[in-house]
Amino acid sequence: MLNRRADKLELIRIAEAVALEKSIDKELIINSMETGIAKAAKSKFGQENEIEVQINRENGEIGIFRKLIITENPENLNTEISLKDAHKISDENKDKKVGDTILQALPAFDFGRIAAQTAKQVISFNVREAERDRQFNDFKDKKDTILSGIVKRLEFGNVIVDLGRTEAIIQKNEMIPRENIKAGDRIKAYCSDVRREPRGQQIFLSRAHPKFMEKLFIQEVPEIYDGLIEIISSARDPGSRAKICVKAIDNSLDPVGACVGMRGSRVQAVVNELQGEKIDIVNWSEDPAVIVSNALSPAEVQRVNVDTNNKKLDVILTEENLSKAIGRRGQNVRLATKLMNYEINIMTDQEDSEKRQTEFKEKTENFVKNLELDETLGQLLVAEGFSSIDDLKDSSVENIVKIEGIEEDTAKELLERANEFYKKDQEEISKKIKELGLDNDLINHEGLTPGMLVTLGEQKILTLNDFADLASDELTGGYDIVKGERVKIKGYLEDFALSKKEADDLVMSARNKIYKD
Repeated sequence: MLNRRADKLELIRIAEAVALEKSIDKELIINSMETGIAKAAKSKFGQENEIEVQINRENGEIGIFRKLIITENPENLNTEISLKDAHKISDENKDKKVGDTILQALPAFDFGRIAAQTAKQVISFNVREAERDRQFNDFKDKKDTILSGIVKRLEFGNVIVDLGRTEAIIQKNEMIPRENIKAGDRIKAYCSDVRREPRGQQIFLSRAHPKFMEKLFIQEVPEIYDGLIEIISSARDPGSRAKICVKAIDNSLDPVGACVGMRGSRVQAVVNELQGEKIDIVNWSEDPAVIVSNALSPAEVQRVNVDTNNKKLDVILTEENLSKAIGRRGQNVRLATKLMNYEINIMTDQEDSEKRQTEFKEKTENFVKNLELDETLGQLLVAEGFSSIDDLKDSSVENIVKIEGIEEDTAKELLERANEFYKKDQEEISKKIKELGLDNDLINHEGLTPGMLVTLGEQKILTLNDFADLASDELTGGYDIVKGERVKIKGYLEDFALSKKEADDLVMSARNKIYKD
């Protein structure tokens, strides 16, 4: 029974014990009790009543009241009271007027089984919510740091980690593959996210994230911690291989040597934590060609063709270095690509030569065929850097006459023919787009040129949904390993020299439009 003194004092003791155990405010526990008792009282006195419960913080005395609004002509006696009756209830109400609210005391009562259960549920729910708020506030500033805890249990491949005052989760796909973890193990992990969740864990850890490796290096290398060496980027194939690019802010330091440590002690400490993951430490440079040469180690690079505008690198090396640069299942070049955020094409000297010859021939034939030039003049234009008729159209007579052997009249004629071809070509492309039946949403998608639209239409990619379903590699093309052989995969828009980033942006913006709609 609630009106017994022992029960009243027990309420305060319970509130203090729960507050201490859960590390939450005692006042919040008592407020939850008041809410729970109020809900139980409604079951006793009727749901139409508005009940307020007050628990004395000193002695646990419980007051149960019905809230009533003073009106001139009360209609619902469960919620309304006349001014005259309000004054009769208590001397404290003498100053009350119409529109004010008063509290009418209700008798103490015994909790029935259902009412007690209702109160318990309300109190438990409020305590859980308060605990979750406390957890979130305690750990929201821990995001992007390394946390350490004890493995509490394993659930469906996920690892639940006891951090002391709360639990965190390492999801199965955030574990290092083939890592043997069992309950009771002490474990470190990167805090990738702290977010409010209606149910389940709120603190998400990762041992597979590239940032985990970076944070371990910060712990092991004082020069990084002190800001003398900067981590530029990193890439991981968890449990197998990783690359990290470092730059010395203080030019007197060797960033790679500092990360390796005396006899490899520093890097070995990181490797041990990552379950033997092989780590390549790459020295940063202003020149992408130097970085990629370092990143593709142990392969020896002959030369690199850099296209900074499209963020593409053609890496040329000997046949015997080809497999080293690509790595097992393309791992080495894939990690180097992530590390640099450049599209990297690995090729032999012969392949590079063949590529250049093919490109030169195709560009020359384009000028000869479409502008009705002789082959020598076409080759001359390509040799001077004109890659397409668009390049020529956008040039000027002054620039063209700088080419040895081309006079002013010839330059004017070239510009006139280039503009005529462009106009005619645009008309044909517009007609072709209409015939192919492309949807307006795809036609109006920012970043797709008329030529790209024709190419997509010919591949039966006719709607924005069709386009959004593509992967960026399907647009740009690339290389794949099939049965141990390196095979060239042709991209739908490869001829338009799209960079990997441009392709990603085109596909993602299409997906965002569809999702938004």
